[in-house]
Amino acid sequence: MADSKDNAKTKTPAKKRRRKRKAAAKPAPKPLAPLDPASIFTLPVEPTPAGKLDAITFAQWKAMGITPARPCSDGVFVRRVYLDVTGTVPTAAEARTFLHDKTPTKRAKLIQALMKRDEFADYWAMRWCDLLRVKAEFPINLWPNAAQAYHRWIRDSIKTNKPYDQFARELLTASGSNFRVAPVNFYRAVQSREPKALAQAAALTFMGSRSDKWDPKRLEAVALFFSAVGYKKTQEWKEEVIYFDSVKAQKDIAAGLLQKAKFPDGTPGRLTGKKDPRVVLANWLIRKENPWFARTLVNRVWYWLLGRGIVHEPDDLRPDNPPSNPKLLAYLEAEFVRSGYDIQNLFTLILNSATYQLSSVPRSKDPKAIGQFASYPIRRLDAEVLIDALCQITGTKERYTSMIPEPFTFIPQGQRSIALPDGSITSSFLEMFGKPPRDTGLLGERSNQPTAAQRLHLLNSSHVRKKLDQGKLRRLYLAQRKKPANMVKQFYLTILSRYPTPQETRRVFQYGKNNKYISQATMADTAWALINSSEFQYRH
Repeated sequence: MADSKDNAKTKTPAKKRRRKRKAAAKPAPKPLAPLDPASIFTLPVEPTPAGKLDAITFAQWKAMGITPARPCSDGVFVRRVYLDVTGTVPTAAEARTFLHDKTPTKRAKLIQALMKRDEFADYWAMRWCDLLRVKAEFPINLWPNAAQAYHRWIRDSIKTNKPYDQFARELLTASGSNFRVAPVNFYRAVQSREPKALAQAAALTFMGSRSDKWDPKRLEAVALFFSAVGYKKTQEWKEEVIYFDSVKAQKDIAAGLLQKAKFPDGTPGRLTGKKDPRVVLANWLIRKENPWFARTLVNRVWYWLLGRGIVHEPDDLRPDNPPSNPKLLAYLEAEFVRSGYDIQNLFTLILNSATYQLSSVPRSKDPKAIGQFASYPIRRLDAEVLIDALCQITGTKERYTSMIPEPFTFIPQGQRSIALPDGSITSSFLEMFGKPPRDTGLLGERSNQPTAAQRLHLLNSSHVRKKLDQGKLRRLYLAQRKKPANMVKQFYLTILSRYPTPQETRRVFQYGKNNKYISQATMADTAWALINSSEFQYRH
């Protein structure tokens, strides 16, 4: 017995040596060629105009010798339009349904369906809340219940597709309690209550104009339209009433002040003191022939959807900052006015265009191609959109709090970040990834430039690792572990909203060093790699 044991011991190292020689004799797997982005992001066809909008952009490209990108693939489009319209990524089931749909009108149908979803109202309310400075705490100090009411009014206006001229009129002319008449918070969200500050806020919001660049006399003449805005406290905690102070208006008329009021274009205001000057200004602003009102909105929407304004920057419209394509801006402005200031119609017009649906892979090296929208601009996801995407694909939740806890600041876990009603309610992730402070109303407050801290957080933080280890991706692995090829497809659909290429599937199997099974650790690393890819973190 002892001899047999000794023989077994001596044979073991020999078996190992034989295995090593056998493994060494096997040919090494062929290295995989780098992935070609064009094969994933584009269709192998030339773009063709889909309407008047495209006729204008295509003509501009031809005149400038710019070759536009090819159309984007279905996998790119479904993710792009979900992000741009609702601020969310599609679920695996939603992406699969769209990719398998063979009807030629599926893109147009998806656009219309997305604008009816609650997430559309949530996401675009967030955009408008940035612009209108919806923030309860310092330095805006709307207070939580007023911020909630203001956010609800903005969201309801978007949900019901309120005409933009009506939306602007209500903001400019509303009077009443800041708790009960939400639009009056437009005046409370300005850090100063001086007429000049109110005029500057109105010019920025509705004219896309930075009045600090105006002639001082011009600003003083416009500020007179806000000289009779009154503020009155009530006995309810932090409530305030905004109203037309007719007594002050009569005094200003007697002193000869209101007679000096002029509209931003220099024409006299003709104020009498009996009618609220804000109403007179609103009537001038929303006229169809006004050169700023509709133009500012369409330029801002174009910026939000394509990452760059036709006039760039989108809140700096002035004569010496001309549009990159004047005919395109004029066409969109005219269509917006013709539709009765219908914002959803404007969305439909832009989103269905071949220009919007171009690939993000450019074909022109001309630096002017960027300003001419010859390819879809790649840009990082907003902080709120990124954390919501991480929570959705992992099935986890986030906690949001206010630095100064008060009534109405409690946010239940599981609420999407894009639906937060108050700029004071935040998290360390949102602050790190560039959530705007909502102090000025400038679109430039939001920073989507990547930083080293952001990269390290996504690469190494326990916050992200816990989401990957404890969320639904782990459950997905357990459900699909006997079908590894299907599992890889499901991971790609969940995270990137597209199917993996055969090459990508082979990479996963090679990484796991197995041709039949994939370990949970391999799939965890795959999910980590996909989340840290530029394809996940950017709009493309």
